[in-house]
Amino acid sequence: MKFFKITILVFLFSCGAKTETEQPVQETAEQKTTLNDAQIKSAGLLTDTIRMETLHTEILVNGVVDVPPQNMISVSFPLGGYLRTTDLLPGMHVNRGQVIARIEDPSLVQLQQDYLVAKAKLTYLELDFERQRELNADEVNTAKQFQQVQADFVAQKVTIRALGEKLRLVNIDPEKLNENTISRSVPIYSPINGFVSKVNVNIGKYVNPADVLFELINPDDMHAALTVFEKDLPFVQPRQRVKVSFVEDPLKEYECEVLLVTKNVDENRGALVHCHFETQPKQLLPGMFLNARIQVDNVKTLAVPEEALVRYANNEYLIKVTGKNTYELLPVVSGVKQEGKVAVSSTKENLTDVVVVTKGAYTVLSAMMNKGEE
Repeated sequence: MKFFKITILVFLFSCGAKTETEQPVQETAEQKTTLNDAQIKSAGLLTDTIRMETLHTEILVNGVVDVPPQNMISVSFPLGGYLRTTDLLPGMHVNRGQVIARIEDPSLVQLQQDYLVAKAKLTYLELDFERQRELNADEVNTAKQFQQVQADFVAQKVTIRALGEKLRLVNIDPEKLNENTISRSVPIYSPINGFVSKVNVNIGKYVNPADVLFELINPDDMHAALTVFEKDLPFVQPRQRVKVSFVEDPLKEYECEVLLVTKNVDENRGALVHCHFETQPKQLLPGMFLNARIQVDNVKTLAVPEEALVRYANNEYLIKVTGKNTYELLPVVSGVKQEGKVAVSSTKENLTDVVVVTKGAYTVLSAMMNKGEE
């Protein structure tokens, strides 16, 4: 009886272990294979070396309309206050120097008062300074008295200058300020010709110096920001011609020129290429989607016939000839194409003069897959 129980336990344990360790069979390919002469003849294999070619082609990409940072303006008020008036709405056009809002606050009145009082005191100190200088020249007063008056006079000029700059920060001209022109509100002017992108405040709201009231965009220098994949980046250079079209009218193209190729690649293995419009379309708005053709001319690169390139498990390979009738997979990255030729590159191996299968490459790949299944 004990023997019978032990046998059952061993059997159950074996079944459980088999269930836990069973893995689904995945289709794999061997990295190397050997074909006989009959297989090579039947497949019609041809081989050739990878060599430098001059390609003329176009790289198809997409992107968006972008605005340079210097053309995006955040409007704030450096001293803080209550927003008294504004009529701005997103999309509204504004002109440089146009009053776009008014800010009101008791601190603004105090600032103007401090400036005028300091200016009046300066007049007195200036007269006193001249009087003490004459007395000092006649040796009527002491040098210490003259130096004190001189220091007070210089300090007051510094105070006047600092208060004047504060007034200019809030768009008040200190030269025009007097006791009759003191105001409890000050205007905010548009610094550019453009349009309103965002309105972040409402009338009556108190705004701090760090708050952004409005965002304005200068549309004069909007450009196309194209996303170019890593494999095509070596072929994109400044001053290349680009043709851009928009979704609403894909047949109409606009001429552009490559200005800048960024030096970093994002997590999607792409980089931004900034292009300038030769003639800026009237309907251009930031964020608009676009398609583009980058014209690549006279690119000298290592290339093979497109038929030599095989794709397996989301990767690209060439079939490298390693000896008589022996072959192995060579990982590569493809690039621009033209008339049956494709540029190839590798970070692991120098491809110059490497012998690869140029016809029947998929037949060799199939043999490798069959060998992996065995």
